[in-house]
Amino acid sequence: EDKLTVERARKIQKFLSQPFTVAQVFTGSEGRLVKLEDTIRSFKDVLDGKYDHLPEGAFYMVGDIDDATAKAQRIAAEIAGN
Repeated sequence: EDKLTVERARKIQKFLSQPFTVAQVFTGSEGRLVKLEDTIRSFKDVLDGKYDHLPEGAFYMVGDIDDATAKAQRIAAEIAGN
C-alpha cells in the first residue's frame, strides 16, 4: 500500500508540472491552459487510482489528463515498436 501511495504521489507531482506558456522558451514545450476544475478533478482521479495503469512518465509536462493518456499510448507504442 505504501508503494502505491508513493507511485500516485509521484504521478501527481509530475502532473502538476504542466507546461506554462511563459516557460515555453526554456522547456521547448508548448504552453497549455487547463481549467482549475479539470486539474482538481484529474488530481482526485489520480489519487483515487483511476490512472494507476498509466506510466509515471506520461504525467510529465502535459496539459490535462487526456494529454497524459495520449502520452501513455505513445510511450506504449514506442516500447512495442522497439
